[in-house]
Amino acid sequence: LIIMVAAVATAVVGGMDPVAFLDTLGESFVSNRSMCIFIMTFVITGTLERSGLRQAAAALIRKLKNASAGMIVSAYGVVRVLFAAFNVNFGGVAGFIRPVVMPMEQAAVERDGKKIDEKHLEELKGVSAGIDNVAWFFGQVLFIGGSGGLLVQGTLAGLGYDVSLADLAAVQVPVAVLAMLAAIVYYNLID
Repeated sequence: LIIMVAAVATAVVGGMDPVAFLDTLGESFVSNRSMCIFIMTFVITGTLERSGLRQAAAALIRKLKNASAGMIVSAYGVVRVLFAAFNVNFGGVAGFIRPVVMPMEQAAVERDGKKIDEKHLEELKGVSAGIDNVAWFFGQVLFIGGSGGLLVQGTLAGLGYDVSLADLAAVQVPVAVLAMLAAIVYYNLID
C-alpha cells in the first residue's frame, strides 16, 4: 500500500497521465516479476505444511536410527552448496529450513521419547539458518553468471585486475569447500 501510494504520488507530482502511469507500472512489474516469487513460496509452503509436510519429514528421520541433528544439517548444507553452484535456490530458511530441515532435526533430537527444551530448539534454528547462509553464500559464487561473481569481477576491475569469471569460480572452489567443512565441523561439535 505504501509503495503504491508513493508511486501514485510520484506520478501526480511528475505530471504523468493515468495511461502512462499504468504503462510504466506494468513494464516495471513485468521486468521485475521474479521479485514476487517469494509470494508463491509462502503459499506453497503453507499448503504443504497444512498437508503434513513437517510430520512427513519428522517421520522420515525417525526411521533412520543413527541420524543426528548435526548429520541432518550437514547433509542439507552439502546439498544446498551443490545446488547454489548451479544457481538453483529451493527456498532457503522460509521455504525449506522451517518446514523440512527443522522437523527432521527435532525428530532426531526427540528420538526415544526425549523432549527438546526451548534453548536447544533455538540453537537448532540458529544452526540451520547458519548452514543455509554459509552454503548459499559460498555456493552462489561458484556459478559463473551469478551476481556474486560479477560483483567480485567488477570490484577487481576497478582496482586494475582483469579476471575472468571462470578463473574466479575456480579460485572459489577450495574456499567454498573449506567454508563448508568448517561449518560442518562446527555444527557437529555443537550437536
